[in-house]
Amino acid sequence: MTVSTDRPINVAIVGMGNCASSLVQGIHYYGGAAQTDAAGLLHEEIGGYRPSDIRIAAAFDIDQRKVGKDVAEAIFAKPNCTTVFHDSIPQTGVTVKMGRILDGHSDHMKDYADERTFMPLNAPEPNKDDIVRELRTAGVDILMNYLPVGSQKATEFYADCALEAGVAFVNNIPVFIASNPVWAERFEKAGLPIIGDDIKAQLGATIVHRVLTDLFAKRGVAMDRTYQLNTGGNTDFLNMKNQDRLASKKASKTEAVQSVAARRIADENIHVGPSDYIAWQNDNKVCFLRMEGRLFGDVPMNLEMRLSVEDSPNSAGVAIDTIRCAKLALDRGHAGMVEGPSAFFCKHPPVQHTDDEARLMTETFISGAPLRAVPDEDTAGIQGTEPQGKDRDDGKTAPVRAVAG
Repeated sequence: MTVSTDRPINVAIVGMGNCASSLVQGIHYYGGAAQTDAAGLLHEEIGGYRPSDIRIAAAFDIDQRKVGKDVAEAIFAKPNCTTVFHDSIPQTGVTVKMGRILDGHSDHMKDYADERTFMPLNAPEPNKDDIVRELRTAGVDILMNYLPVGSQKATEFYADCALEAGVAFVNNIPVFIASNPVWAERFEKAGLPIIGDDIKAQLGATIVHRVLTDLFAKRGVAMDRTYQLNTGGNTDFLNMKNQDRLASKKASKTEAVQSVAARRIADENIHVGPSDYIAWQNDNKVCFLRMEGRLFGDVPMNLEMRLSVEDSPNSAGVAIDTIRCAKLALDRGHAGMVEGPSAFFCKHPPVQHTDDEARLMTETFISGAPLRAVPDEDTAGIQGTEPQGKDRDDGKTAPVRAVAG
C-alpha cells in the first residue's frame, strides 16, 4: 500500500543528544543524491515514505551549547560524542528551543567535566502552552522523545503536550507511556498513534540476547542463568550512574529477555542492565553476555559473547523506521498504540511478541493487510509459540499469535 508523500514528515525532537545527532545525520546520509545504496536500513521505503521525506521541524534541549543554535550545529555540540558519519548537514532554519527540565537532569552529572556532561542553560523554561504552540506552529506530525533515562515527569510533560497539540508520540526511552494503559487510552481517545516504549537498537545487546534466548527455547535447551553487562562513555551511561534512575531501564531490558524465554528465569538468576561508565569509550557500547543452560541429558553448557557497537547510530537505524510507521498510522487514522511496530522496534511494548512474530506484524501493518489470530490447533506442537489462552509457566496469559490473513 503506497500513500501520497506530498509533504514531508515533520518531526519534533526532545533531547538533541547523540541519538538525535545520528538520526539527523542518517536522514541526510540516505537522502543524499550520491547515496544510492540502502545498506544499513531496515526499510528503504515505508508506505511511500523514504528517509529523505523526514524533516526536523522543531527541537528542544536544555544545554547552553545547543539552545539557540540551528539543528545542524546543535547535533555536533558537546557533550555529543558519537561517530560523525555525515558532516555535510545544511542549515535547517530550525533553532533549538529551551526545553522543560523537571527531572530530565540528574544532580550527580554536575560533578563531571563540561565536555562530558550537560550544562543546563540558566533561562526561563517553557510551559505546556509554549511547547504546544511551537508544535502547532511548526506543523509537527510526530514528537520523538530522547530524554535521559529516568525522566519520568519530563516525559509525561511532553506526552501531554503531544496530546494537546494533536501529534503522534514515539517514546524512545524506558519511561512507560505506550505500555501504560492509562496513557495508551488517552492517545486512543485523542485519535493519535503512539509507538513505544524504549527503542531497541538495530543490532544491540537486547535484540541479540532476545534472539539467543528464543533460540535456546526453540532448540529445547533449558536456560538456568544469564547476565548482560554493558559499558559505555556517553551521557546516557553517565546519567545511569545514578541508580535511582535505573528502575524502569532494568525492568524494560529484563522483561524483553524474559518474555521470549521458554520458562521464566528466577530473578536471582538473571541480570540485565547497565554496568558502568567508562569515559574513553565515548559512544561505543560494549556488551558482555553469558548464558548458562542444560542440553540433552541435563548436560551443562554455556555461551559467552562480546558485542561492540556505536550506540547511537545503532538506535537511529530503528528510529528512522518508527517515524515512518507513526506517520503511516496518522495517515490511516490509527488511534492508540501501534502494536506491531511497538513490539518490533521497542524493548517494552504494551504486548510482548517474539521478534519473528513482531516483524511479521510490522510488515503486515506496513502493507495494510489485516491480521488474524492463529487458532489453538495451528500453534499446537510448534516450539517457541504459545496458543491463544494457554497459560505460561509464570501464570501470565500468553499473547495471541497474529499472522497476515
